[in-house]
Amino acid sequence: MSDEQLVKAYAQGNNEAFDALLKRHQDRVFNYILRLIKNEDLANDIFQETFVKAILTIKQGRYTENGRFPAWISRIAHNLIIDYYRQEKSENVQSADSDDINLLNRKELCEATIEDMIINEQILQDVKDLIEELPELQKEVLQMRYYQNLSFKEIAEKTGVSINTALGRMRYAIINLRRIAQEKDVVLTL
Repeated sequence: MSDEQLVKAYAQGNNEAFDALLKRHQDRVFNYILRLIKNEDLANDIFQETFVKAILTIKQGRYTENGRFPAWISRIAHNLIIDYYRQEKSENVQSADSDDINLLNRKELCEATIEDMIINEQILQDVKDLIEELPELQKEVLQMRYYQNLSFKEIAEKTGVSINTALGRMRYAIINLRRIAQEKDVVLTL
């Protein structure tokens, strides 16, 4: 079952559907939280709070079906992490003697440097160059999804194909981008 089908089944009272969603996404969500928090106990707390918030939202009928459950659950986790840091900052519990002082002094929480901005511009240009090498149909779907921010349903309607075909084209576009980047030895990370 797709994520959306599982969400719908859970909203209708099928608790096993949520268990399947949790099992499907728990590793990715927990690793994301742990990567930013760097404290396993705290990451576990935020992870649990993330899924509790998801449960409440779905049960209250406030979940908007848009085919992007992984992005939605990641956004909840991200917002909870930000809330945690705001609370820590407002409570001013950090001590200069603390070993955890580096919690807030991390690159991903700082403004970009000139070097970072130049590298990001280069990465964006490299991605555009790689996209130009894709087959036309794959390029079209990728551009609609990432540059026009269209859902796969909208892409399917605009291109006159099924949602599965649009998803397949996107999948092959990403596979081909990775292959082309590897062949050309293009690094797409900082």
